[in-house]
Amino acid sequence: MAELLQTIQAIDPVAFTLGSLAVRWYGLSYLMGFCAAAACAYYFAQKWQLDFSFDDLITVVIGVALGLILGARLGFCLFYHPAYYLTNPLQIFAFWQGGIAGMSFHGGLIGGVIGGVISARIIKMPLLTLGDLALIGTPVGLGLGRMANYINGELWGRVTDVPWGVVFAGAGPLPRHPSQLYEAALQGLLIFVVLLCLAMSAARKRQPVASGSILGTFLLLYGVVRIFVEFFREPDQHLGFLAGNWLTMGMLLSLPMIVLGIVLLYRAYKKG
Repeated sequence: MAELLQTIQAIDPVAFTLGSLAVRWYGLSYLMGFCAAAACAYYFAQKWQLDFSFDDLITVVIGVALGLILGARLGFCLFYHPAYYLTNPLQIFAFWQGGIAGMSFHGGLIGGVIGGVISARIIKMPLLTLGDLALIGTPVGLGLGRMANYINGELWGRVTDVPWGVVFAGAGPLPRHPSQLYEAALQGLLIFVVLLCLAMSAARKRQPVASGSILGTFLLLYGVVRIFVEFFREPDQHLGFLAGNWLTMGMLLSLPMIVLGIVLLYRAYKKG
């Protein structure tokens, strides 16, 4: 197992080149994630018999994608490197660089919500209904993104002696938890299966899910899974642990997601 994981980790982060342009697996994961989310949203909108045209889909994809990318970048700068970017503000726009030019899921979520709010107003669809549609396929992009992190050799786990430990080039000679793959399996595959089951159950009745139920389920499950994986993931070097030897920034940012997820689920099922 360890040999196979080590071989996968050694894959070139650049998927292919087009002249001087290097196309990376990480960028492709974003593209495939958007395609999966869009396909699921359009498919289930028809199955739920919602008024949601292909033009509406394009509007939502553009709005959410712009919000997500900008939010992920600004969230990274604000949550993880505020001092650096306050003194180097132009570096905020350096998306093409490695290392310091990262992205934050929690910032991306906030940006995606803002883009969704604007899109929902444009196409005149209830925000929670649009959120339910948009999030069905979102875990596919999360899973692919974490696999790309693994290939990039970043966001590695803590030192371990488990048989499947992996040595990352930038993390020293000791084997570490492949925490990126834990997240790919839990944030990607597991959450996608749960949301897909909820969406298909509603599709069989040819009606939407209870408004906000898929959104709430996603927020709750992601928050719980992220906190769980943080116990295996190495905290950001410049931040370390925020309290004791266990609390990380990822945990702290996930707590509001759990609370909001519970609130949305309570509201959804109370209204039936």
